[in-house]
Amino acid sequence: MIDPEYLPPAWTKEARCAEVDTEMFFPDKGDITSATSARKICNGCEVKQQCLEYALDNREIYGIWGGTNERDRRPMLKARGIAC
Repeated sequence: MIDPEYLPPAWTKEARCAEVDTEMFFPDKGDITSATSARKICNGCEVKQQCLEYALDNREIYGIWGGTNERDRRPMLKARGIAC
C-alpha cells in the first residue's frame, strides 16, 4: 500500500508544468532563459497559488514554484515569521 504522505498533492494534476520538461523549473544559477520560460508557464497556470503555498509551506529553496524563485520567496517566508 502506498503511504498517502508520499503522494503528490491533488492540485499537481492540474499544473501546467506537468506538461513540459520539469528541468526548466530548476535552472542552473544564471540560466535566465529557463527561468523566464518557467515563469511564463506558471503565469498561465490555474494552480499557481497552490504551488506557491506548497513551496512556502515546505520551504522549497530550489526551483521555480508558483512563478517565484527562492529569492522571491524569501521575503514571503519572513512575513510569515519563518527564518530563511
